[in-house]
Amino acid sequence: MKTANFWHKIDDSSLQCDLCPHNCLINSGKKGICGVRENINGQLFTLNYFVAGSSGIDPIEKKPLYHFFPGSSILSLGTFGCNFSCRFCQNYTISKDFPESRLGKPNFTKDEIINSLKQNSTKNNLNSFVGLAYTYNEPTIWAETIFELGPAVRNLGLKNIFVTNGFINPKPLEKILEFADAFNIDLKAITDDFYKKLCGARISPVLQTIKTVSKVAHIELTNLVIPTYNDSSEDFIKLRDWIANEIGNHTPVHISRYYPMYKLSIPPTPLETLYKARDILKEKLHYVYIGNTGEEQNTYCAKCGELVIERTGYSTRIIGLKKDGKCGKCGERIISN
Repeated sequence: MKTANFWHKIDDSSLQCDLCPHNCLINSGKKGICGVRENINGQLFTLNYFVAGSSGIDPIEKKPLYHFFPGSSILSLGTFGCNFSCRFCQNYTISKDFPESRLGKPNFTKDEIINSLKQNSTKNNLNSFVGLAYTYNEPTIWAETIFELGPAVRNLGLKNIFVTNGFINPKPLEKILEFADAFNIDLKAITDDFYKKLCGARISPVLQTIKTVSKVAHIELTNLVIPTYNDSSEDFIKLRDWIANEIGNHTPVHISRYYPMYKLSIPPTPLETLYKARDILKEKLHYVYIGNTGEEQNTYCAKCGELVIERTGYSTRIIGLKKDGKCGKCGERIISN
């Protein structure tokens, strides 16, 4: 447990957390929406400081990142809690329904993570092991731990990757961007109504985060397609146009298949809906992938159509890509290593 960053006092017993746009007003003895930041006697403490809920070595494509060191592996690390309340949460056992007895009990150290990164970097060259991913649950609510790990990872010459919902205030985001290299941000829908009904949040801070990140780091977006909620042609057109106009048509987008989970029991997304989404998005976006289906996820050069990266599951084979990240046939930039 550690005194948290980004908060201010309201009076002797209450305070406001300034980490995310919920800006929770928290009375003494209470926690914020995320479940891991608590007002203890008028001071805000982070309860998940150096508390890990999940860890493992993953292919970078699992984040998913397809245009950032393709074929590499990464150490993935996550904690407990989330500042969203998504009815369809895929990781609810660590995001919402986690045992509170795990909080306030650090179970790893910065030195242990750094040593693990060094060992993996020794076993592999930088093309096959890239760094540390903050993932599994919402990493931005782990700010105090990340602020210690991130610069140390950067000092090793390795990369910091964030898999996030993008719901964070500008000042803490600015601090993260001092050492962040790549992001996959969930753009769960393109309407505020969806975010309010299914996630308990607002869309505008997420859109602002995406625009901010896109200017300074590699970014890819994921859109989980949920039947009857965000699966109409109009939804996909709005999503496509916003990305193309605000971020750029080079932005990789992952259209992901929904399966019943947590508090949402409607049937899985039909494949035909995913194909429709891909076709609509590809009218303006260069790189669109369908995920969570087991299908191949190849990358073709947007300029000449050459197959440059072949993917089957999480097996990745570089075919027509030069070391500088450009197409071997026409020289078009494909990845941003």
